[in-house]
Amino acid sequence: MSTVPFTFRIETELKKNLDLEAQAEDRSSSYLASHAIKMMLELKEEKKQAVERAVLEADKGAFVSQKAVHEWMDSWDTENELPKPEADIFLKS
Repeated sequence: MSTVPFTFRIETELKKNLDLEAQAEDRSSSYLASHAIKMMLELKEEKKQAVERAVLEADKGAFVSQKAVHEWMDSWDTENELPKPEADIFLKS
């Protein structure tokens, strides 16, 4: 993988902590910063895709009521634990 130079300003205390962590991991601070940026972008992409999947699912119009969810959650860790509730609200036919 090729790299390009990238410069930005960072708070003094954050840079100090980054340098300490880089030393502890026997890595460069630029490696850790680059890795952190990559992880942040990947997480944002995962969140975006999760929201898109949720919207597609919601567009189907089938939902579980709050009552059913609460009954299910109230049964957790009891002898009569209920199965995961099924959709009981249908907004589209």
